[in-house]
Amino acid sequence: MGILDWFKNRPAQFDPDRVSDEMIGAATEKAITLTNPRLKVLPACHSHLAPAVGTTIEFLRAMIKALPDARPVSTATWATDPALRAFFVAPSDIPKALGRSDNLRTLFDKFPELDEACLVLGMAFNEQRVFGMALQGELVQRDVVQTSVSFSDHRAHICGRDESRLRRIVGVEAFEYLLGRALAEIGEDRVERQQLEANRALIRARLRLLQQQGPGLGSMFGSPPAARNEQARLETELQENERQLETVGDTQSALAMELECLRDVLANPERHLRVGQRQLRLSTMNVVLEEGSSERAADVDFSVAELAGPPRQRAFMVARVARAELPTTQGIDFDDAARYL
Repeated sequence: MGILDWFKNRPAQFDPDRVSDEMIGAATEKAITLTNPRLKVLPACHSHLAPAVGTTIEFLRAMIKALPDARPVSTATWATDPALRAFFVAPSDIPKALGRSDNLRTLFDKFPELDEACLVLGMAFNEQRVFGMALQGELVQRDVVQTSVSFSDHRAHICGRDESRLRRIVGVEAFEYLLGRALAEIGEDRVERQQLEANRALIRARLRLLQQQGPGLGSMFGSPPAARNEQARLETELQENERQLETVGDTQSALAMELECLRDVLANPERHLRVGQRQLRLSTMNVVLEEGSSERAADVDFSVAELAGPPRQRAFMVARVARAELPTTQGIDFDDAARYL
C-alpha cells in the first residue's frame, strides 16, 4: 500500500470499541510506511514495533471514550446553553465560525442527503488575572483579583457524517500526529548526520589540498607548503568528525535508531498528547466564580488538548450541527464592486 493510500478511508483504520490483531498489524504497517519504508529491511521490524503500536491504540481508545457526547450547536440554542454563551460572544458568531470550515462545507456538498453532521470545534483558550468587581453578599467590592477566560479562533477541521465516524477519525488523526512527532525527532538526527557528512567531505578536501600543494594557487607562485600546525588542526577536526559520525552510526545503525525513535514515541504517547476535561463555574462575563458566590453563574464543561510539538493548548468540544447552520457562500457582486473602481 502506498503512502497516499493510508489517507483514504481513514475511519476504517481505527475502531475505538475493540482492538484486533488486524488493526494493530495495519497500524504498524502504516507507522513504518509514513515514517520510513526502508525500516522494513531491519530484522523483526514489525514485531519490535507492534507492542508500542498496541500501547498507543489503547491510549487513544481511552482518550476517545472519555470525550463527552456531541453537543448541539446552533444559533437557536445559544441563549439556553451556558457553554455556547461562554464560547461565542453572540449567536451570530456560530454560523460565522462554521462558514470558515471548508471541510464541513465539503462534507455537506458530498452528501446532500445529510441534514446534520458532527465535528470537533477547536478554540484558543486563554486565562488571565484581572481586576474587577465582585458581589459579596449585598455589597459590591471593587478591584477584586479575578480570573477571566476567553475563547477565540474557532476552527472545525475534523468532520464526520455521524458521531461514531467522527470519533474514528479523531483516533486516526491523533495516531498520525504521533507519527509526525516521531518524524520530527528523526528529522533532527538526519540533519545532524547530513551536516557531519558534509563537514567531513570539506575537511578531507582541504586537508588533501594542503598536503599536496599548499593552499589554492599558492604553489604556482612558489608559496611554501602549509604549516604543519594547520594540517594538524584539520586532522584533529577530521578525527572529531569521524568520532561524531561513529556515534550517529552507519546507515544500518541509523535505521535502527529511527525505528527505536518511532517505537519510543508510540510506547509513550502521553508525553506528546494529553486530553483532559475542564469544568469552570463562569459568570455571564466569563469570570471564574467560587462555588459559594451569589453572582449568577453556570458550570461550563469543555475538553482541552495539550500538544507537545510545538507546545500548545487548545480547548475543544464535540459538536453536532445542522446543515441550515452553515451559511451559504456568496458570489462576487460585480455591480457593487464596480462602484469602487
